[in-house]
Amino acid sequence: MLSKSQARAFFLGGTFLFGAIFVFLTIDTLRQNDTRTNAQNLTEDVLKGKEIWEKNNCMGCHTLLGEGAYYAPDLTKVVERRGVSWIDVFLDDPQAMFPGERKMVKYNFTKEEKGQVIAFLDWVGKIDANGWPPKPNIPIGSITTAAPPQTTANVVKVSQPEKFSQICVACHAVGGKGGSVGPALDHVGSKFDADYLNRWLVDPQVIKPGTNMPKLPLSDTERKDIVTYLSALK
Repeated sequence: MLSKSQARAFFLGGTFLFGAIFVFLTIDTLRQNDTRTNAQNLTEDVLKGKEIWEKNNCMGCHTLLGEGAYYAPDLTKVVERRGVSWIDVFLDDPQAMFPGERKMVKYNFTKEEKGQVIAFLDWVGKIDANGWPPKPNIPIGSITTAAPPQTTANVVKVSQPEKFSQICVACHAVGGKGGSVGPALDHVGSKFDADYLNRWLVDPQVIKPGTNMPKLPLSDTERKDIVTYLSALK
């Protein structure tokens, strides 16, 4: 049993000790605040993107840094996971990228507004949040589907274009890796010639009206690289 003087000393000593710890942690937090919150990289586009985010109540479905609703995916690291090109296409028509699956509203953003939303999400993704959110066990780019049957035919090795790995793998699989929204493309070069593949990428709706595949914003060089790659998948 403590005497009154001992109890008083214990109380005052504990108060001083934990008060000092609190002051130290507060000062340390303020010292790191600018760099850890990525405040030094705030730009006009980031601020405009945040306005668009709030105006459309995106947190009614999504979370950022764990805050928001859990109806739709957390978008804290979405730019790192998906890449700018994929998000740019996705925002044009979310349901076209995942027909029958996505319920996200088509907002009809202008090109400038899409750039601002992406700038905001990119800025959020670079906040030092002590490892939040945890990385998924299976990276987005390595989602696997059933492996294609083995054949004895010679396969021409052509490296996968960057644009293909940024956008196309979200819906299509090659070698068992990729999405399952669209058909696997392992043997597409045996089914269609380069001219057909090129016309398809220029505007899928012209070739097959009503198709779920969206028209992708590809430059002539990017489209040519993808056609060359697909033509080699035999």
